Amino acid sequence: MAVTSTFTSAPVKAAWNPVFAMTLGAFVLVSSEFMPMSLISPMASGLSVSEGQVGQAVSFSGILALLTSLFLSKVVGTLDRKTLLCGLTFLMVAACTLVAVAPNYSLVLVGRALLGISIGGFWSISTATVMRLVPGEVVPRALAILQGAVAFGTTVAAPLGSFLGGVVGWRGALFALVPVAIVALVWLMVKLPKLPVEPNAGRMAFYLLAKPSVCFAVAATLFLFAGQFAVFTYLRSFLEGVTKVDTNTLSALLLVMGVGSLTGSLLVSPILKRTIYGVIIAVPLLMAALALAMIYFGASVWGMGALLFVWGLSTTVCPVGWFAWLSVSLPNDAEAGGSLIVATMQLGLFVGATIGGMLLDHFGSELAFGFGAAAAVMSTVLAAITHRLRTN
Repeated sequence: MAVTSTFTSAPVKAAWNPVFAMTLGAFVLVSSEFMPMSLISPMASGLSVSEGQVGQAVSFSGILALLTSLFLSKVVGTLDRKTLLCGLTFLMVAACTLVAVAPNYSLVLVGRALLGISIGGFWSISTATVMRLVPGEVVPRALAILQGAVAFGTTVAAPLGSFLGGVVGWRGALFALVPVAIVALVWLMVKLPKLPVEPNAGRMAFYLLAKPSVCFAVAATLFLFAGQFAVFTYLRSFLEGVTKVDTNTLSALLLVMGVGSLTGSLLVSPILKRTIYGVIIAVPLLMAALALAMIYFGASVWGMGALLFVWGLSTTVCPVGWFAWLSVSLPNDAEAGGSLIVATMQLGLFVGATIGGMLLDHFGSELAFGFGAAAAVMSTVLAAITHRLRTN
């Protein structure tokens, strides 16, 4: 499946400046989503609540992101997408500021809710926006750049938060993201062109489920992210409990995974130019093999280092593959399709982390990682069916 586009507003010349501005915004979004995970204990102490309550506040943004991704286009209707994207970025600035200065737990919840709206809205229109900024043949490259920001943010958020928290406190650590978010907002305001709403924008995403190929694509995405986060969420506990690493070695292994993620973001564009279905069918199988290999080689630091590098690479490549599938398969329904895919990813994250956590608590990491592998294999099967429906 070659990468071509019939999107009605695809430009002749690439506008990379706003793509890079979106990339910076994506980095702040991901960092602000994951950084509090390394600051739960000091946040609980500072807000006089339990660590469990802080953890619930952190996860609260995911629920709002899911709901926003499904309903935002319908709510905003014909609003120019430049105004919408800048508004969502401003909301991110406000959310990061509010969480950092909140005097009580209730306002932290409000801040995390605003962040969830920003996350869901940003990612649901990101693919459609990119498709209007660059020609079809370079859409995978632009999506890979965005995904590179996700990989980098995921890698540095927790260790950076832990370090800054020890130096300037948890409020200072979270507030450090605000100036970067402001830079992204100003950059978008200056460089992002006006983007009048497309004819099919503003429709509810659910109408796409009338297409069988979309149903199987959504199911494949759900299983992909459930499998990924059944493993990823509990990697730290696995490395500490099974691999028996100290803090420095843990940081080094997570950095290796981050390098793998960045490598994947560099490699994915030329691969997707040759085959999209090859990526979304084969890579989940690789993820399944890696999850099972971690069970058997988990005691080896060097073995885990090698596995985590490839894990980081594969978990970056596959989401880009599904966004590329969206740009090619639903070029004139990119907003609705993006909403559906992002909502499915958020749901998959929740399902994978929840089931993985239950299995970890009751049966150990082997079953949690085994579930992750099984879910990834199911994603491959469903992606293959999606491909067959297209070719028929």
